[in-house]
Amino acid sequence: MAGGWKKCLFLIGFRLICLKTVVSAKTAPQIPTIDQAYSKISNSITVEWATVPGATSYLLTAEDGDTVIETMVANSPGTVTGLKAATLYQITIRSISAAGRSQASPPKQAKTVLAAPILEVSSPSPDSILVQWEAVYMAIGFSVSIMQANGLGRIWKENTTNTSLTFSSLDAGTLYTIKAYAWNANGIPGDDSTCNQRTSPRAPANIQVSFDSGALKASVSWTPTEGAFNYTVMALSGSSERSCSTTFSSCSISSLQCGTEYLISVLASNDAGSSKSSSAGTLKTVACAPGRVMIQEDPPGHLSVAWSNVDLGDYYVAFVKSDDGWEVHCNTSTTQCSFLSECGFTYFISVFAYNKAGQSPLGDVFNYTTAPCCPSDINPVLVSSERVEMVWSPVRGAELYETKAVAGSNVVECNDTAPACTLSALECDTKYSITVYSFSEVRGINMSCRSRFITTGPCSPEIINISKDAFSMIHVHWRSTNDDATYTVTAQGEKGLYQCSSTGESCTLGDLPCGSVFSVTAVAETQAGWSLPSYSMPLETVPCCPTGMTVTQVTQSVINVSWTIGMAAQTYVTVLESHIGQSKCHTHQSHCLLGCITCGINYTVALKAISATGLTADCAYQSYSSNACCPLGVKLYRLGPNGIRIYWQASRGSANYSTDLYGSKGIFTCTPSAGLSFCDVTEIPCGDVYTVVVSPVAETGLKLTFCPKKIYSVTCSGSTLGMVIYRGKRNDTVSPR
Repeated sequence: MAGGWKKCLFLIGFRLICLKTVVSAKTAPQIPTIDQAYSKISNSITVEWATVPGATSYLLTAEDGDTVIETMVANSPGTVTGLKAATLYQITIRSISAAGRSQASPPKQAKTVLAAPILEVSSPSPDSILVQWEAVYMAIGFSVSIMQANGLGRIWKENTTNTSLTFSSLDAGTLYTIKAYAWNANGIPGDDSTCNQRTSPRAPANIQVSFDSGALKASVSWTPTEGAFNYTVMALSGSSERSCSTTFSSCSISSLQCGTEYLISVLASNDAGSSKSSSAGTLKTVACAPGRVMIQEDPPGHLSVAWSNVDLGDYYVAFVKSDDGWEVHCNTSTTQCSFLSECGFTYFISVFAYNKAGQSPLGDVFNYTTAPCCPSDINPVLVSSERVEMVWSPVRGAELYETKAVAGSNVVECNDTAPACTLSALECDTKYSITVYSFSEVRGINMSCRSRFITTGPCSPEIINISKDAFSMIHVHWRSTNDDATYTVTAQGEKGLYQCSSTGESCTLGDLPCGSVFSVTAVAETQAGWSLPSYSMPLETVPCCPTGMTVTQVTQSVINVSWTIGMAAQTYVTVLESHIGQSKCHTHQSHCLLGCITCGINYTVALKAISATGLTADCAYQSYSSNACCPLGVKLYRLGPNGIRIYWQASRGSANYSTDLYGSKGIFTCTPSAGLSFCDVTEIPCGDVYTVVVSPVAETGLKLTFCPKKIYSVTCSGSTLGMVIYRGKRNDTVSPR
């Protein structure tokens, strides 16, 4: 630093000169002077001033007392934007250079012009435009001008203090440009506002309407209207409304209703709105198809067709066409027509209404089928005394034939789709009236067909009963209406043929073997010949009985009954019966288990053999006494260190018992004295588990094996007296070891 000062001392004169130059170069620029400040746009003020030497830019400031807005500009003139309309501002300016900025210039007042009115325009009629706007702040008047957007024609200009104005006598459908501005009390105009508006079009003219009766469609055309973008055609009636829209000069309205009078109108529209409707008058569509069509055939061969009257119908045409192609029609102003008809035909009937617009749409097509024709070449052929076969040629219209044979109150019918029928189950030796009726599903039966007569042959007897008496004689009974007839009954089976004859209504067959099946028929013989055999009836003799039967008791409540096989026996019924009840078993085997047996009771055992058809032979009776019952309440008590007492409750009746204890160290058995219900086993090892069984002993000395077993544990500790611990129960039986 000291060295630096020294250098300055040597060059003092030069340094002073340089310092003066530097100070002069860093001086702030001069304060500019505003020449004028004015506003041409409502949100800005333009300022003009003289250029300041050395200034590189300028800072414009606008103040209205509430806000301060600054704008940097390069040179004069400069504009401050973002201002409020119709507002007085203090305008100042500062010059700016590299040395800094100057002080603010003396202020200059300037006021922004009025804001532009916000326009709302519309075209209430084809020759007028309505311009509306809201009030503008500080405005005392408004100027509004209008001219065609293409620049042609004159310019209309109007001044007003109102906020709306209507221009009339304009061209329809033409685009106009509207310009408006407001002025203040000094007559200074504000911003202007410009918009375009088109006048609405005039109503279309020269409307032409044509009607397509088949499609129920109206085609409408007109002369194009100036300025129209779109056209809408309306068809209005009291109950419906149809329309179509187009950009061309024609349009078709479809789906019109029949029997309706429409008012046709056309209106043009553009972005300004719609014209008034231009009416083309009324349009009457074709009448609707007649309804409530009634068809009757009275008398046969004459069809009468009637229908209801329809709106806008001037006259009617009824068409009748048969299924073979024949066709006729009837033209009438009434609501009824008559036609000739034939049997077995289906007629298709349609009715149309007509007016100046044309033919009504096709309504329902009705079909009427006349009664089928009657067969005429019936050939009855007698086949038997109970059957007649009928054959004939097919007839027109018949879907089914009903053949009916009538003899008094006896009626036999046969229905078939084929032209043939076999009448069965007719009464023999009887005169029948036989008629073949033709039938169709639509019309039913033709009841006018003629009858034929035929008499059947002799009657076959009808076997009504086959019975057996106590001496195994078979009696056959039958029924027959023949007079002076001889009847023969035949029973035929694998073991031979047996016959009996009689002039009455029964005969007897004897010595038929058991377990056999026979077919029994009867025939009648008269002077006219033999009848057909009667329907055969099966005859089954009772099955043969088994030759032996054995009864064995299986458990306390179950016995087994077995026997030998009997011929023709399919199942067997075993009945065990006593004074306290009955037990029954039905089986197809040669043995049977009977349950619910009470021990110590006398029973009667009966055996029956039954055939496949349910015939029963009572075969054998045998008495049987059931074994004694197993004791109840078996308990063990300890008698000293190595002794056990087995106690039980004796069952019904008197019986001897035997007690067995099965353990891992041996089997211990004791038999009590008669009448006692306990028994003692000594020298039995402790510390083991024993299976205990108390069984009654049969009179034969055989010990019964089906009594239940109980398991007890005999411990070696504790008291030497008392009950032994019960470990459980076994339901299975163990044979004595």
